[in-house]
Amino acid sequence: MKTLRQLLPAATGVAIVAGLTLFLLDRGSALGPWLLAVLLFAHGWVHLMFFFPAPDPSRREPGSPRYPFVMADSWLIGRAGLEEARVRVAGFMFVGVTFAGFVLAALATVGWLVPAGWWGTLVLGASVLSTCTLLMFVSPLLLLGFGINAALAWLVLSSAWAPGGGGGA
Repeated sequence: MKTLRQLLPAATGVAIVAGLTLFLLDRGSALGPWLLAVLLFAHGWVHLMFFFPAPDPSRREPGSPRYPFVMADSWLIGRAGLEEARVRVAGFMFVGVTFAGFVLAALATVGWLVPAGWWGTLVLGASVLSTCTLLMFVSPLLLLGFGINAALAWLVLSSAWAPGGGGGA
């Protein structure tokens, strides 16, 4: 429960920025797609944390949660009995493709280099891959990622907004 309370400030911040983004998109503001593109890129970027080594546990404050971006902590290794090397390879592939998907989705959002027509598929595909990645390495600190993925899937599936004027919340 303490971990969930620790997520509350970040979750509140994400909810406020998401609400502002949806408001701007709904009003047709030119800033809306740019803010959404930044959010897509940032969400993808966070997945790259799995590529970096965990901070030294001896420097962790007492009572603070464990670093959640550790592939060796996957339940697939302990409970499912899979080899750590295979889980790592799958994890690196999922993380890399998830990041690439969110980067391409961000570019499609603002109409740079990637056709706007690919936007929905890219956002939905990256969100699904992100969810699979988070399920592989599930941790209470990663719950916010599940919420972000659900919100992005809703944005696509509800047709609330799409680049180039498609949809309209």
